Amino acid sequence: MRNDSLIRIFSGESNRAFTQKICDYLKITMGNSKVMRFSEGNTYVKIDEKVRGQDVYIVQTIGLDPNNELVELLFWLDAFKRSGVNSVTAIIPFFGYAKADKKDEPRVSIRARVCADCIEVAGVDRIVTMDLHSPQIQGFFKKPVDHLYALGMFCDEIKAKMKDEYVIVSPDEGFAKNARNYANKLGVKLVIANKQRADHSETAEILGLMGDVAGKDAVIVDDFTISCGTLNETAKLLKEKGARKVIAYVTHGLITDKGIKTVENSVLDEITVTDTIYNPRIEGCEKIKILSASTLFGKAIRIIHEKDSLSDLFD
Repeated sequence: MRNDSLIRIFSGESNRAFTQKICDYLKITMGNSKVMRFSEGNTYVKIDEKVRGQDVYIVQTIGLDPNNELVELLFWLDAFKRSGVNSVTAIIPFFGYAKADKKDEPRVSIRARVCADCIEVAGVDRIVTMDLHSPQIQGFFKKPVDHLYALGMFCDEIKAKMKDEYVIVSPDEGFAKNARNYANKLGVKLVIANKQRADHSETAEILGLMGDVAGKDAVIVDDFTISCGTLNETAKLLKEKGARKVIAYVTHGLITDKGIKTVENSVLDEITVTDTIYNPRIEGCEKIKILSASTLFGKAIRIIHEKDSLSDLFD
């Protein structure tokens, strides 16, 4: 790696284990820092080493505690800028407000745009994230955004696991374009579920399927899940339509306690998520497997630091 002495990776509190894996891949030591939360709720961050003139990377997922995690990220960006760094890149494995990308009702905030503005005002020079729920959010930032995809590593896993005839399933029309990329890369057919959501609750109704699954295994792909309700309902319908085995690959696992129970009682055979979010709830569920995305992010950081092209990561 070029300029080893100038690259420093620091971790926010949301996913220190993920940051450590990135550092292990890059064979560097994680930067020294501390976070304190005072009794009244205030957050305090401190960089515990010199960083002046260096290119630094701060890893902070905006996931299970999005408001506190976002504010902590803003404080880190401000601290690095006030410490005279050459550049600060925010590694945001999951950008929690990404689905709030438009004004689809009267008198509501476009929350993703507000978050983007805050991150830029705090001093970020570059953002790296993965599988944004709404990819157009990249346009909310004036600074460069590198958008990584779980597709490559998921497809490698799917190829290794699926021995019989199978199809890729999109749980709704909104994810159909992404799911088609999976199907094309794997050389299999795509099935699309027709989902209807009446309100902001995490309950959705699956109305039907576009495509044939009878006598085939089914692989559902999606960007994130919370209650696992859509996955459960889609799996039930797939089974009713004659699918043999139903598994799912979901990038970000924000799964709640209710979601864990849903998975355990569902007809799903297995769900694979990445470790972009530290979620201790999923560790005891035998149906949920974790695939690390740390190597992908480590490669991206190395390429950015060497001022090379990230296009190789998308081949």
